[in-house]
Amino acid sequence: MRMQPVILKCGDRQLVLGQRTFIMGVVNVTPDSFSDGGKWLAADHAIAHGMALAAAGADVLDVGGESTRPGAAPVTAEEECARVLPVIKGLVREGVSFISVDTRHAETARVCLEEGASWVNDVSGGTHDPAMLTTAKNADALVLMHMRGTPKNMQSGEIIYDDVVKEVADYLAERVNACEAVGIHPEKVLLDPGIGFGKLLEHNLLLTEHLTRLQGKAAGILYGPSRKRFLGELTGIEEASKRDVATQAALAVAVAAGAQLVRVHNVEMASEFLKVIDGFYRRG
Repeated sequence: MRMQPVILKCGDRQLVLGQRTFIMGVVNVTPDSFSDGGKWLAADHAIAHGMALAAAGADVLDVGGESTRPGAAPVTAEEECARVLPVIKGLVREGVSFISVDTRHAETARVCLEEGASWVNDVSGGTHDPAMLTTAKNADALVLMHMRGTPKNMQSGEIIYDDVVKEVADYLAERVNACEAVGIHPEKVLLDPGIGFGKLLEHNLLLTEHLTRLQGKAAGILYGPSRKRFLGELTGIEEASKRDVATQAALAVAVAAGAQLVRVHNVEMASEFLKVIDGFYRRG
């Protein structure tokens, strides 16, 4: 059992896991993301959006240039870099150092880390690009997610798990071991159950309820339910951008179940909500 709290560095910030629930704000620089695709595609708009999220309470800004919505087509590292680099450089110029790059490509990760990003957030769990884990050794932290298949095919065909919690936990444990094999300490690794990535409604609910079973040796759990389809299934709200209230309900369950960080689009709402939730669950 870990006796001392894990402290993750993110730029000039020190995140003491368990002290409160930390917020990762989403900065999508894509034309086709499920919730806000195209809205922040221009670099100056994305930079302004990132600054607004930081002012609203984001502890980390997650900048991504490839949509990972179900059915999304892949983009090259070159195209991805062309989207995210101007944004990361612009945020750095504005004095922002707490930046994560959301990418499956080692080359994108390498360049962005050189230009001021601190974290790498890989939805493929470091499996898409064989060079990712060695590249991510230079990051302050690495987020590894579970996904069945790829964004293009993850929700197609039969989605069957015998025991979704065990299978996701086993996969994530193997990825932590892979990190250790290249010299990345488990306490620099965050794990994401991949809500909505190759899962049905019941799978998403079970994983949310059993987050502590997924952590293993890693530093903590990052939970990302923001505006996702399973919330629409539960509420009947079809438009993703209108699922922010539903998102807060999922966050409440996740914090109670052990999430240390959450990834959201609406940082202002989540920040206010989490202050209350943390008052209940982290007051000791």
